Amino acid sequence: MPEGKHFITTISQYLNRDGIISKDDLRDVLASMGQLNVKNEELEAMVKEASGPINFTVFLTMFGEKLKGADPEDVILSAFKVLDPEATGTIKKEFLEELLTTQCDRFTAEEMKNLWAAFPPDVAGNIDYKNICYVITHGEEKEEE
Repeated sequence: MPEGKHFITTISQYLNRDGIISKDDLRDVLASMGQLNVKNEELEAMVKEASGPINFTVFLTMFGEKLKGADPEDVILSAFKVLDPEATGTIKKEFLEELLTTQCDRFTAEEMKNLWAAFPPDVAGNIDYKNICYVITHGEEKEEE
């Protein structure tokens, strides 16, 4: 859980500035997560890889693809677990929507619509954040076991 809090705190520091993570911000975030020797060329390639400015969603995807030396799925999962103190594996849709539309780089109504289309809540209104973490880090939906 400390890694998750660190992850959220670190990203929030940069997103609270202007909602966008610059190349220098990206270097600082990666350094704080243990990636100390990232070359300028790697950072420039990461920034170019993004389809536009690096906001929270874009950063999560890049983070999952680029973090070395740790399991990015576990790190991102730990960040979500901070929001799930009862360890249910889910977050209420309303709670997650409130966070995503009122904090940092706020999601638009269209982005929320797309999120719920990709990750629909269950009948009780819960979102399976483990599946979201899997998709962020692996790029496809996990097969039901």
